[in-house]
Amino acid sequence: MPEYERPEPAGKSSEACQVVPFHKVRLRIIDFLALMHEKHLIHSLAELDVTVPREHIRQHKARTGEGLSFTAFFITCLARAVSEDRNMHAYRQGNRLVLFEDVDVTTVVEHQVDEVKIATPYIVRAANRKTLREVHLEIRASQQQKTTQFKKMPWYESWFFSLPSPLRRSLFRAVGGSPRWRKKMQGTVAVTAAGMFGRGSAWGIPMTVYTLCITLGGIALKPGIVDGRIEPREYLCLTVSADHDVVDGAPLARFMARLMELVESGYGLAEAAA
Repeated sequence: MPEYERPEPAGKSSEACQVVPFHKVRLRIIDFLALMHEKHLIHSLAELDVTVPREHIRQHKARTGEGLSFTAFFITCLARAVSEDRNMHAYRQGNRLVLFEDVDVTTVVEHQVDEVKIATPYIVRAANRKTLREVHLEIRASQQQKTTQFKKMPWYESWFFSLPSPLRRSLFRAVGGSPRWRKKMQGTVAVTAAGMFGRGSAWGIPMTVYTLCITLGGIALKPGIVDGRIEPREYLCLTVSADHDVVDGAPLARFMARLMELVESGYGLAEAAA
């Protein structure tokens, strides 16, 4: 009698898979995530009417063909607001707070490395002393950096990330006790704009090692009241996260009110579009 191959049962899962390298760059992120759990964070969710600044950006692009970065605009507003209340980016050192003059804003830029997109931090130094256009050009230049620099770590970083993770994190904690080192390595304020890749209302709740971290969420078109009339308005979902060891609720609320005023009025856009 002929022999027949027994067919695979319907719906059986295949074990076929693809194995790709795990970039050491992500070990830095994993270590920071572990340290983030040690923070006592408070989160405040808000909606900002960004109709005016987004219309400025659209008109500028229609007139010149240049697309101004909304992230650069927001960083400019944030740096101004923080410079007016430096406690918002203070670092704790024992029983003292270190308040820096310059606001160094860290944001995230994606780079294509092989077949993987790697999110890498970029620090806009002294953003409170730069114009919106200067911040815009700096971020655009960072986005256009060649990806070859992310494929190979310097030898000292490669050595460091070959250490066991508990040892790496202990070293991070020891060195991280210096506010000046933290400012040099990670800036003083963080902005993440991952949620802006989508549409509609959406808030992000981050983990962070910063005293102040801003998460830009989705932008939704909703009815709003302007001069007693109902009009379609664009609202940005915003999460402001702060280290409660350093910042209390009332100062955070005042800071948010000032940040909202700057963003909604389109601070700096008229000069940048000139």
